[in-house]
Amino acid sequence: MAERRALLRRKSSSIDRRLATIYGRAELIPGEDDPVDTLVETILSQNTTDKNSHKAFLALKVAYPTWEPLLRAKPVIVAKIIRSGGLAAMKAERIVSALRFIKDEVGRFELEFLREMSTADADAWLAQMKGVGPKTRAIVLLFSLGMPVFPVDTHVHRVSRRIGLIGPRTSREQAQADLASLVPRGKYYSFHINLIEHGRAVCRARNPRCQDCAVSDLCDFYKSSEKAQS
Repeated sequence: MAERRALLRRKSSSIDRRLATIYGRAELIPGEDDPVDTLVETILSQNTTDKNSHKAFLALKVAYPTWEPLLRAKPVIVAKIIRSGGLAAMKAERIVSALRFIKDEVGRFELEFLREMSTADADAWLAQMKGVGPKTRAIVLLFSLGMPVFPVDTHVHRVSRRIGLIGPRTSREQAQADLASLVPRGKYYSFHINLIEHGRAVCRARNPRCQDCAVSDLCDFYKSSEKAQS
């Protein structure tokens, strides 16, 4: 088991270097984005594109420059404002519910206090909010608070599974823990971003461009496809 983990770490390191050469190495600046804003925008990002979710978030911020009035708004009104992000009714309900929870528990719309907690305790605190799943929590903790978690979205899950960094039946939640154990903490953010970029550009859900992939020689999916064709 230890030998396999060491092999996977070397593999992930090679993949990280190659993807960084192609896509660059994004730098994380903790504190640049407000954690509550990140939470809201991540809820909006569920099952839609970044473009659509960001458009919905900007529309929401224009309508509600501060979050307090949103708590008094009817969900149907909020849903109309964020309709560009898709699943508007469900997301409106989740956003209002999350903001109400924060206000009730903290007394204001602020999550900076999570920095003083352990990563596990901060994650558990966020998990109390309805509809705030592992990916959303991980993005808030890593992106806004600089805490050592590895978010796994659809692209990261697909690419890491195809390559063979995680098992074929590994859940997204378990993938967060598995990938965090393979990648140095200082590279969580850039590797996460580059896996997403690679998933969009090359390792697509349908018709992956394996012939153009810079890590195909390290990829379990590609190797199995080659054997099937031979």
